[in-house]
Amino acid sequence: MVMRNRDEDRMVGFEEAFEAFLAEQRRNATGMRLEMLNKDLTGTKKLLEMLWPVLGSFEDLILEYEVTSLSGVKIYVDVFHRVWRIVFEADGFVVHAEKITRDRFSFERMRVRTFMNLGCRYMPFSWDELDKKPDACRRSVYEMLGRFGNGRIAHGGGLGWMELPVYERELIRCAWLHNRPFGMKEACEWLQLKDDTARLVIRSLISRGILQGIGGSLRRAHLFQLTELAGGLR
Repeated sequence: MVMRNRDEDRMVGFEEAFEAFLAEQRRNATGMRLEMLNKDLTGTKKLLEMLWPVLGSFEDLILEYEVTSLSGVKIYVDVFHRVWRIVFEADGFVVHAEKITRDRFSFERMRVRTFMNLGCRYMPFSWDELDKKPDACRRSVYEMLGRFGNGRIAHGGGLGWMELPVYERELIRCAWLHNRPFGMKEACEWLQLKDDTARLVIRSLISRGILQGIGGSLRRAHLFQLTELAGGLR
């Protein structure tokens, strides 16, 4: 019997999910977008492989998302998160730097302006970064997701996101990323804390109205979920 380690299992899971996701995207595409999806997607695959441990799924992602600039030019985005409105792109050095023309340089600047005008967050990565420093790339994504809460969480005295203790911010971020109710065991794993300490974090968030238990009391609740007051994260 051949034993696989966790990294190998993760990669097998990614490969299967990627193939299914790409097939689904192609089935729902037409015209130029379908042509883009049938081209070499090496960079896009590198990008999704980096995002896979962060997001845990490809839900709400769109490949080769079509955007129309103010001048009417159609632009295609490598990976777009339709809920968070994030543009993720993987840029190869040769195409985007070494052999870039003046016209192409101007076009790239116009693309970025278009994203900003549409209220999107723009996160480009180079192929070298994705190959050699994937963990650093993931940290930058985690950091940006954490900064979604820079708006104020509407509760009581108007407590701001950055005023929350770090463990409370981390639990909110993890709950938001998984986008479903969670249990005490998951909270302990996310925070790397023992049961009693994690329970204190949960109790504090419940007292702020940011978290609520599903059924029973704090000690008897099987699951917890974010309330509408955590909407500042989005």
